[in-house]
Amino acid sequence: MLKMNFRSVPKEMREIAWVGFVTIFRTEVRRFSRIWTQTLIPPMITMVLYLFIFGSIIGRKVGTIFDIPYIQFIGPGIIAMALINAAYSNVSSSFFSSKNHRYYEEMFVTPIPSLSIVAGYISGGICRGLIVMCLVGCVVFAFHPYRIEHLLVLVFASLMTSIIFSCLGMMNAIAAGDHDEANWVNNFVITPLTYMGGVFFPMSYLPAVIQPIAELNPILMVVSSFRYAILGISSGHTGIHLIGLAFLAFGLFACLVVMVGRRVRLGD
Repeated sequence: MLKMNFRSVPKEMREIAWVGFVTIFRTEVRRFSRIWTQTLIPPMITMVLYLFIFGSIIGRKVGTIFDIPYIQFIGPGIIAMALINAAYSNVSSSFFSSKNHRYYEEMFVTPIPSLSIVAGYISGGICRGLIVMCLVGCVVFAFHPYRIEHLLVLVFASLMTSIIFSCLGMMNAIAAGDHDEANWVNNFVITPLTYMGGVFFPMSYLPAVIQPIAELNPILMVVSSFRYAILGISSGHTGIHLIGLAFLAFGLFACLVVMVGRRVRLGD
């Protein structure tokens, strides 16, 4: 049986793959950096409103959860929400625009492999997501200072989360036929799962019959991992959640590479 590895690929193809990836990634970073007032500032304003309304105003009535102030309890979830929305919207809007205006065809007539195309767009989503996450993290810190308890868990959860929702954004852009469909996943999947993902309340507050179903919510895994990483509070099986996020991230990425390689919904 012939064993293929990276070194068996001709040097010219490796260079093409690398140049293609770097070009797409740099283009994505330049795109959202150029319009930073639309891509980086609005998430901060939105999360300030969440913290003020839910954390400060409603939090006075709620008091404490798990013996910590309510505003501190929702902080990790707010940071996770910002990362999810930024990673998803960056890739969804960028690739749908290239598809809608048909300039994505320029990539497909080149010998750039599908892996490089997908990795370039996903890396752009990861980059914007992590920048927004750090900015919103500073905003949350300003409302209620905190100390990151488990830095490696936070780094791993952040990377897996940004990969997952960047992939979902690109899949939605590929499947969408118009601007309304381009927002389908965000409106009907991400938003409902976010509000049921434990951002504003612990899962133990849900009816017992619903809790096993809620555990399958990937956003719950994200929020739970962030809360454990930042506050040290474990509201579930953090190890299982991290493994689930890793499997989901690499599974979606592999599926996306196949979709782009076979030009699913990209041929016409």
